[in-house]
Amino acid sequence: MKFRFLTTFILSAAVSLGYSQTVGKIDKPIDLVSTLVGTQSTYFLSTGNTYPAIAMPWGMNFWSPQTGKMGDGWMYMYTAEKIRGFKQTHQPSPWMNDYGQFSVMPMVGKKTFDEEKRASYFSHKAEVAKPHYYSVYLADYDVKTEITPTERAAYFRFTFPKTNEGYVLLDAFDKGSYVEVLPKEQRIIGYSTKNSGGVPENFKNYFVLEFDRPFANVATFADSVLTDGRYLVKADHVGALVGFQIANAGDQILMKAASSFISKEQAALNLKELEGATFDERVAKGEETWNNELKKIEIEGGSIDDMRTFYSCLYRSLLFPRMFYEIDAQGQVVHYSPYNGKVLPGYMFTDTGFWDTFRSLFPFLNLMYPEISEKMQDGLANAYRESGWLPEWASPGLRNVMVGNNSASVVADAWVKGIRSKDIETLYEAVKHGADNAGPLTAVGRAGASYYKELGYVPYDVNINENAARSLEYAYDDFSIYQLAKALNKPEADLQYYKSRAYNYQKLYDPATGLMRGKNKDGQFQAPFNPFKWGDAFTEGNSWHYTWSVFQDVEGLAKLMGGHQAMEIKLDSVFSLPPIFDDSYYGFPIHEIREMQVANMGQYAHGNQPIQHMVYLYNHVGAPWKTQYWVRETMKRMYSPYPDGYCGDEDNGQTSAWYVFSALGFYPVTPATDEYILGAPLFQKATLHLANGKKVAINAANNSDANRYVRALKWNGKSYSKNYIKHSELLKGATLNFDMQAEPNKQRGVNKADLPFSLSKDDK
Repeated sequence: MKFRFLTTFILSAAVSLGYSQTVGKIDKPIDLVSTLVGTQSTYFLSTGNTYPAIAMPWGMNFWSPQTGKMGDGWMYMYTAEKIRGFKQTHQPSPWMNDYGQFSVMPMVGKKTFDEEKRASYFSHKAEVAKPHYYSVYLADYDVKTEITPTERAAYFRFTFPKTNEGYVLLDAFDKGSYVEVLPKEQRIIGYSTKNSGGVPENFKNYFVLEFDRPFANVATFADSVLTDGRYLVKADHVGALVGFQIANAGDQILMKAASSFISKEQAALNLKELEGATFDERVAKGEETWNNELKKIEIEGGSIDDMRTFYSCLYRSLLFPRMFYEIDAQGQVVHYSPYNGKVLPGYMFTDTGFWDTFRSLFPFLNLMYPEISEKMQDGLANAYRESGWLPEWASPGLRNVMVGNNSASVVADAWVKGIRSKDIETLYEAVKHGADNAGPLTAVGRAGASYYKELGYVPYDVNINENAARSLEYAYDDFSIYQLAKALNKPEADLQYYKSRAYNYQKLYDPATGLMRGKNKDGQFQAPFNPFKWGDAFTEGNSWHYTWSVFQDVEGLAKLMGGHQAMEIKLDSVFSLPPIFDDSYYGFPIHEIREMQVANMGQYAHGNQPIQHMVYLYNHVGAPWKTQYWVRETMKRMYSPYPDGYCGDEDNGQTSAWYVFSALGFYPVTPATDEYILGAPLFQKATLHLANGKKVAINAANNSDANRYVRALKWNGKSYSKNYIKHSELLKGATLNFDMQAEPNKQRGVNKADLPFSLSKDDK
């Protein structure tokens, strides 16, 4: 199958520009998606820390083959040799781990519950991993397992050998679970409570499994004891084994599975998502759904690997935040609240960390999928009503992870980009509340809010870790609130309050080093200072990474550094410095440090979020050709369509959305503004099909690996010299024609009028 697929594209490829081969228009982009990208990861070195999510876009439930032990965040590792089961998962990352999970496993001969004994050898040679369909051959059992999902359910097809000892195991996991076998209905029902935090006390994931044939025998498991003929069990760790007699080799057992966070009745209702379709019809429907979403961006004229990377990244950009709502018997949208444990009307989404995703994922959804963004905004308003706070990391409820108050950016960018939530007044109240108060958890609201309000920064010496990072992000978040207040015509007092605080980044700039630095309560910079020290005053990075976290006022930062030329030299230094580090804050090199070190791009640590926008800042100092060079280098060296295809944690669509934006030729350096900063497109042609029916055509006919520099750009046929484009103008439909060449054009984008937005510049 894979051979035929590649042959088709090679034969249809247009040979151009030396030995490179470019691929034309793709009718079914899902054929280019690999869900295995990023799965060759470990605790010590991440190449994505992903798993092969079998899912619908933003679906409530994902499924994944499970190679790791029960409760291990690394549920699937590409280098593993055995599969232990197929798990319903809600895991956003291995660091956050999972909740409400359970697994199934077909077996032959072995009547066991033990996850080590039941595991089967498998090979990637007999594995197909797509978003809408997964299959694998379990060698120890001569069984083929196939899975295709809906938003809240999944269809399984097991192909067995001839045997009187065929089984399907349900493992409801530990920490409190319940299982009941209903032979007359050919069903297994139950619930799992296993979680990693962020749930109310009454949290349960109710599930139902329905088979297409009667059970030959039944056994249930409770806390290491397997008992034949027992149909109901409730304990710390329970499960069920249902047996089948398989008359002929190749006979198939069909199983439908669904779950609900609301009730067992709602789980049965969610199972109806599979009604009226065979397994193969459901596969076809899933393929159609994914193709419809992926085809909203059509690309042409790139290498097969670049196109595979692009659509694999686009797939990852459409998974999180996931739906946490269901449709009740009356057809109404309802959700179990992960904040107060009640069942309430309205939308809810979860499993995202705004520290990562405010940067490019949410701006990408606002551009290409505004209808889902609006629902997400409504879900945020519900989260505020139910918890009293906007989440900064939700999985499924409030989690105490990362820094900043970047929910403000997520709300403001949506409104500025034209997403009109009916709950905007509630959301405005929510962002103001979060900006001026410390929350119930360190990562909710603003840790050190009282210091920040008094001093304009969170001091280094008041036992609040990562204080400089917090201060810089708070200043940008204040800018976001200012932008939202301005768009909503709020009182001048609100505007001036948040606008003035957007300049607080200046308080941490150290002119002696030309870098951002922690500052003590008395106004003195913390000492000693090592700009290569990770953590401490910063978050998963060092001063060389966080110095650029002035999204709202790059011009102001340049002035602090001594002007455009001085800042350009400073930007160059990020790449020319060696990848040295001080890991004393952690006591060992965390994986993000190793990922910077092995990338061989100096201090540029693209594997983590704080510096991902930095390559675009050359546009602010009149050197856009350097952005064009380094963006292409990053795409070329840091991404691939293979299992080691990322340069660090993928992080719920953020690192993928960076690639998607960058391959199109522009990037949202400053969310909550109307601007995208230009880079250079990767493909010879891209067409964006916007939700309003308009199209954006991005043409670069002479684009190639060598021709990575923009000689000239025309917007709707007219010469365009600016280093940015406006979201509001793109929405009208546009044609951008890039004329690419092998040498940098140092005359284009250098004038003051060509430079992007900066608060202090536009303030005048």
